[in-house]
Amino acid sequence: MEKPYLLHFATPGPRVSPFDVNMAYDAGWDAVIPYAGVGPDDITAFTQDAIFSRGPRGVRRTALFLGGRDAWLAADMLEASRAAMVPPFEVSVFADPSGAYTTAAAMIAKVEHALASRFDISLSGACVLVLGATGPVGLVASALAAQAGARVQVASHAGADRAQVAVDELLLRAAGAYTGVAWSEDPAQRASVLEGVDVVLAVARAGVQVLCERDLLAAPRLRVAADVNAVPPAGIETVGAFDDARELALPGREGRPVLGIGALAIGNVKYRTQQALLQLMRQADGAQYLGYAECLAEARRHVA
Repeated sequence: MEKPYLLHFATPGPRVSPFDVNMAYDAGWDAVIPYAGVGPDDITAFTQDAIFSRGPRGVRRTALFLGGRDAWLAADMLEASRAAMVPPFEVSVFADPSGAYTTAAAMIAKVEHALASRFDISLSGACVLVLGATGPVGLVASALAAQAGARVQVASHAGADRAQVAVDELLLRAAGAYTGVAWSEDPAQRASVLEGVDVVLAVARAGVQVLCERDLLAAPRLRVAADVNAVPPAGIETVGAFDDARELALPGREGRPVLGIGALAIGNVKYRTQQALLQLMRQADGAQYLGYAECLAEARRHVA
């Protein structure tokens, strides 16, 4: 009798994500077993508990999924789990804390596609403003944009000091060109920040509008405005949830189009990316270690 496909789902927090449990079952896993309170000090023992009981054939039908809410903690746990493997007892591991890796990857892939298909340019050399950059999606989106060659402005409503903390974290994790900026309610300050921006990524918490139409009109170089917020009001005014590189109706910007990418257009790619990587762990011959770089590679395939 063939062994079932078992996905062990660990989180440092008090509960695992029902969204991810649903995704894993829909990807074909026979059982998804949740574990709460699994932190960095536990992951080595947790990994080795999972790999030795099923034999070399059984490990091909076993994998780990790492959740939580901390983008960098999940990355550390992924590496610690990988280091804990004892070949031939080696299983696949996929980290996606709060969906931050797959969401950020989908957002960057959609922006790249819009820039290439409409303007024949890439993120390399572009100035990218990330609003809500101190959260998990914002941190990962900032890292991926910087690794694609962008100059990233890491913005925080809490002020420049909080933005600089995020920049310092990013510099330790993903080399790139980052600048911390404050994002206030003052229209003049916002216009000053937006003056040289080519792309805006809105990744603030749901239901908070971080960019209004006046701001869009104050950004002379802006090409793409992408928003992951599906809860009204939109994170970026005039960008609809279904917008998929739609030219925004902005008075006075004739001949200088701004393309809007909404939450559901990004979410569609995020869903397909996560589903494909969950399936990859079931189908691959060898162990897969899936972090945010692998998420971006997969997301790019789904927008190509």
